[in-house]
Amino acid sequence: MPPALAAAQTDEPPTGIGEKSAHAFRTISEVAEELDVPQHVLRFWETRFGQIRPVKRAGGRRYYRPQDVELVAGIRHLLHVQRYTIAGAQRVLKENGVRFVQAVGRGEAVAAEPLIQEVETEAGARSVTLGASDRASLAEALEELRACRALLDGLREMPDLEA
Repeated sequence: MPPALAAAQTDEPPTGIGEKSAHAFRTISEVAEELDVPQHVLRFWETRFGQIRPVKRAGGRRYYRPQDVELVAGIRHLLHVQRYTIAGAQRVLKENGVRFVQAVGRGEAVAAEPLIQEVETEAGARSVTLGASDRASLAEALEELRACRALLDGLREMPDLEA
């Protein structure tokens, strides 16, 4: 057993039969299941976030320390819940540090909402930029939808004539 794994063992008994101590190392499959993220996504995040460094044994088998799991949970929260881009999550890590993102993963801290420019950049990468005439057409369609909604709200307020 490598020294890093031996150092992680504690005298605490597991919380239940078949359950690991909170201080135990986790395999990639255990982390993937716990965080509801596919294993290949965890491996991809390792390439994008240099701060994720699980212990690797011979053959490349990964063992995540508790702090690694907290970091991955924080990154998952930034990407999947708060809808940050990878670049945005990297910026949060750089500006606030690993401990802050780990606290986000534990639910003890909350990152600011992504910058509007970042959201526009992400949307722009998937679609064509709208011109002035497109914006005008969309504004007109929105007004028509609001008028339809007002008509429907009026119909709901009408008394039932059959009663």
